[in-house]
Amino acid sequence: MNLSAGTAGTLAVVACVVAVLALLMGVGAQLRLTRVKRRYRVLWGDGTADVATVLARQDDRMTALATRVDGLRREVVSGRDDVRQSLRHVAVVRYDAFGDMGGRLSFSAAIIDDGGDGIVLSSIHGRGESRTYAKGVVRGDSDVTLTPEEQQALAAARTGNDSEG
Repeated sequence: MNLSAGTAGTLAVVACVVAVLALLMGVGAQLRLTRVKRRYRVLWGDGTADVATVLARQDDRMTALATRVDGLRREVVSGRDDVRQSLRHVAVVRYDAFGDMGGRLSFSAAIIDDGGDGIVLSSIHGRGESRTYAKGVVRGDSDVTLTPEEQQALAAARTGNDSEG
């Protein structure tokens, strides 16, 4: 079988293209194999464990994680309860208790938690003396009569509006 020079050259080019394609496919297969081996090592460790051992290890890890999540959930619930009971709603109302004094030196301050429990503090400043009062608040109400300024401070603390007025 005699091949012409053109046919032989064409066959050589085709053979080179096929060889390059085969080389590229081999490199791609090697890269995929490397990734699979890496994943295999992550899952199986050193490769000496059997499937049951690996699954038992994974089950132990999942159980430990579930226990930690449950503990964190309890801590979050406890933290929420602590925040609800913290005295974090504050409002202050300043005013002139006596007509002859200026500067709004008297004030009533309400400090309550989410449930409306807390305290109302009032300080009345006059020319010759100053008096301070504390009144307990339970569920937004006091067993002692509140002044209009104290009621205003309590309402502002409940709504979150700090009333400096």
